[in-house]
Amino acid sequence: MLRRLYHDQPESFAFTPANLAWAEAQITKYPEGRQASAIIPLLWRAQEQEGWLSRPAIEQIADMLGMAYIRALEVATFYFMFQLQPVGSVAHIQICGTLSCMICGAEDLIGVCREKIADKAHTLSADGKFSWEEVECLGACSNAPMAQIGKDYYEDLTAARLVEILDELAAGKVPVPGPQNGRFAAEPLSGLTSLKDYESGRKQYNASAQRAVDLGDTVKRIDGTEVPLLTPWRTGGAGKAATAEAEEQVAPAATTAPTAEDAVGRQPEGLKAARDDHPDDLKQIKGVGPKLQDLLNSMGFFHFDQIAAWGPDEVAWVDENLKGFKGRVSRDTWVDQAKILAKGGETAFSARVKKGDVYE
Repeated sequence: MLRRLYHDQPESFAFTPANLAWAEAQITKYPEGRQASAIIPLLWRAQEQEGWLSRPAIEQIADMLGMAYIRALEVATFYFMFQLQPVGSVAHIQICGTLSCMICGAEDLIGVCREKIADKAHTLSADGKFSWEEVECLGACSNAPMAQIGKDYYEDLTAARLVEILDELAAGKVPVPGPQNGRFAAEPLSGLTSLKDYESGRKQYNASAQRAVDLGDTVKRIDGTEVPLLTPWRTGGAGKAATAEAEEQVAPAATTAPTAEDAVGRQPEGLKAARDDHPDDLKQIKGVGPKLQDLLNSMGFFHFDQIAAWGPDEVAWVDENLKGFKGRVSRDTWVDQAKILAKGGETAFSARVKKGDVYE
């Protein structure tokens, strides 16, 4: 199946402060030079925030990870878990259409989606609340046919029950997930034949459905308002220490200027504008994408020789003050690259940029 970016793209993308803190923390899982390993969780977080993956979101994440845009696009377009077009504001319905579900009535469920949402998959309903698609096996074959809605499985479905679920969702309700025919989990339709001693003491729902009921709204996407546990791998656990770190990282920035003792490094001297109104193409430095180039320009850095002149203190200051890109200068050895480019030389990466081999 050919997967292309949506034709109508937003102008920009930005993580919410909480999601940005979460994303930056995920990058710390990986050793220096391996930050690109965080591409899938960061793309997923962006999709959870927005509902789908736009080109600006993919490119922003590529910049954060020091990746060429084409590499991030390769990941986003390869995995079907990433939605490359807008989805319903309330829910995106994924109908399993593989063998067990197809035999048990998946085509009827698809018919409901065509009638109540849109005739074609990946198309928004008239009110923008819903979208749908047919997907490959979701692994709930004993409860066929089924659909995934939000984070939950709705199993043992009939066309009539799916109509009711869509109506409930449209009304702002969250239907209880799990089997829809009275089954507790995946036991025989005729009832339990073993483990009967446990039946009287069980909860009302199986573990997955019970968790969804306890949470109350598992259709809702991550929007950054929650305080995520950011770095339990650095604190030794996911308890109070990790939560405190999360709260600290997502707290509003201080309004007072940092003291000399708090400042990191020394701020390099910048320019009000590029010399002769002709800035250098800083994207020839590996690790600098369009977003970072705009950020550097806003800080007064337009030319290779400016970056080439930075010493350890200046590098430390810029590393600390690149919002969303902390540590990028030293990690990608900008100064060494800039020294070559400032003298009119060429690096392997800048040669690729000039040839157009680096996607922008």
